Amino acid sequence: MIKRAIAPFALATATALALAGCDALPGGDTAPALDIPEVEAGDLSEDTMKDVTRILSSDEFEGRMPGSKGEELTVALLTERFAAAGLQPGNGDSWVQDVPLVEITGKNFAPLTITNGDTDLVYDFGSEWVGVTYREDAATQVANSEMVFVGYGINAPERGWNDYEGVDVTGKTVVILVNDPDYETEGLEGTFNGRAMTFYGRWTYKYEEAARQGAAAAIIVHDTEPASYGWSVVESSWSGPQAYPEYGENPPARTMMNGWVQNDVAREILAAAGQDLDELSAAAKQKGFKPVELGMTASTSFQNDIRKFASKNVIGVLPGTEAPEEYVIHTAHWDHLGRCTPAPDGDDICNGAVDNATGTAALVTLAEAHAKAGAPRRSLVFLAVTAEESGLLGAYYYAANPIFPLDKTVGGINMDAFQVAGPAKDVTVVGPGKSQLDAFLDAALMADSRVATPNPKPEAGYYYRSDHFAFAKQGVPMLYIDGGEDLIDGGKEAGAAVAADYTENRYHGPKDEFNEEWDWSGVMADLQLFYRIGRMMAMSTSWPNWNEGDEFKATRDESCASADTGC
Repeated sequence: MIKRAIAPFALATATALALAGCDALPGGDTAPALDIPEVEAGDLSEDTMKDVTRILSSDEFEGRMPGSKGEELTVALLTERFAAAGLQPGNGDSWVQDVPLVEITGKNFAPLTITNGDTDLVYDFGSEWVGVTYREDAATQVANSEMVFVGYGINAPERGWNDYEGVDVTGKTVVILVNDPDYETEGLEGTFNGRAMTFYGRWTYKYEEAARQGAAAAIIVHDTEPASYGWSVVESSWSGPQAYPEYGENPPARTMMNGWVQNDVAREILAAAGQDLDELSAAAKQKGFKPVELGMTASTSFQNDIRKFASKNVIGVLPGTEAPEEYVIHTAHWDHLGRCTPAPDGDDICNGAVDNATGTAALVTLAEAHAKAGAPRRSLVFLAVTAEESGLLGAYYYAANPIFPLDKTVGGINMDAFQVAGPAKDVTVVGPGKSQLDAFLDAALMADSRVATPNPKPEAGYYYRSDHFAFAKQGVPMLYIDGGEDLIDGGKEAGAAVAADYTENRYHGPKDEFNEEWDWSGVMADLQLFYRIGRMMAMSTSWPNWNEGDEFKATRDESCASADTGC
């Protein structure tokens, strides 16, 4: 017999209040009651977590780059493990969904040359700048392109903000600051949600907007704090093969080149134009900022090897017993960077053990546990997506071409990079207060005697940086929960040190490797929480929504209004 707690949205109030100092909290106290069943703990296999993580992050898998031998091995492994866990193929008779991609590998990079009158400033690829193209051209050339500083590169009429106002950047190179204008605000009040990053702060948006404005090239100024990662991450991520969606006959606007420059490089370029980076950055934070034409030109060129291929999302499903046409989704990305900038010892395989062999292993482990417990009333979907590292491409493709209708998808949980430093008293909630899924999270936390901690870096915009975002944009409520910051052994100080060490020394680098000495107890505790949440959602009769005022609620409401069944 399933025990049920008919919980009003107020059940989430404790969590919401605890998180109020972090991400913005929309209202929602008039939401209808939610049916949140009590569920037993899952029988989760630590051996499965270890084994799948170890295999996926081995050198044999070559960093799991989409379209590589590593993809073939990954898809085969997941198909085998999903079947053994007791799942059924998620795409008819197939375990996979093809995702059409184009791989573009730049080579023979000329320096980035900035010309100021008769003077040239010359910068080397990799150490000082990086650049890629989204166009399927054998050669890319930016020649004597006039440069314009456009602040944060945002055009947001609903917020009364346009960094492109009064200037035509057609054929020009725009120089853009990372994050959004009020990221240094202490609180969460501001045109762009204060310290909490909005989608306008993400590099994906900035390049898209530059293209819409007609720019030939877009260059983001790297800064470690607002970017939330160092230059080594940029260099590794933006060199080597890059995968993009195959756009077809009517592609969106695209620049010829998108790139980044080191902060000191940008400072030198602007100084040569008679400008000061700090002063321009301060001006760009103010509403009414006007773009600044720099009186300089940018030039570079490189060649491109182009390969078209279909990467694969891997999908398994555990059909529900009473409402099999209603779905609860679990997502994790199986891909990583493949071969990347070598470490000092020559190791050039970005194994991606933590990011995200752990999350992929979690899909298998959860599938085993749910199947062992017996199918719930709703169907459970386990989706391993491709090309997250290239811009959430596999998740975006599924969300645009869903196997299971999104208006019949109740909600979901995304898993990306588990913390392997031992147990924590808490979990970190990214994007708290956004949806009624917080009530399910609260119930699971209470069952496991744990607490939620605010996202410590709302300015990093983590809610917009993993696969759940593709579903959220289509209106599906999604939870994104990270490992805790308050470790049982060492507290918050130890937790902060672990996070900093990973970011500085392993994240998106060759040293994100499997370690037999890892302490898996914290991973398994977090996985137990995910099991409870997924099981509660799958046994529930409720359709949780986004909270009033959330940016995704209108999309969900429209989807539900047009559905014959489902939400």
